[in-house]
Amino acid sequence: MIARILRGITSLDLADAYREHLQEQAIPRLRGVDGLAHAYILQRAQGDKCEFQVVTFWRDMKAMREWVGGDPEQAVYLDQEERYLLDMEPLVHLYDAHEILD
Repeated sequence: MIARILRGITSLDLADAYREHLQEQAIPRLRGVDGLAHAYILQRAQGDKCEFQVVTFWRDMKAMREWVGGDPEQAVYLDQEERYLLDMEPLVHLYDAHEILD
């Protein structure tokens, strides 16, 4: 399994709106995607900013490539995300994920 982590930072006053945007726009687009096993939104406030990480778990690199439409390390952003994010990182982090609890 492959973990794909997209990181973004918002101002603290936009954090709730950005999380709602992800839940209403990004997560529904992931439902039913072949090869996607799990998806999580991680959030933490840091002073006047808020860090988000969207963590998705994929069956394999092939499924991830098909969803991304090319390089699986390329970040995929939805319309309107530039309204919330202070910086739009061009790349995501990929990790081999090993289940330790079954």
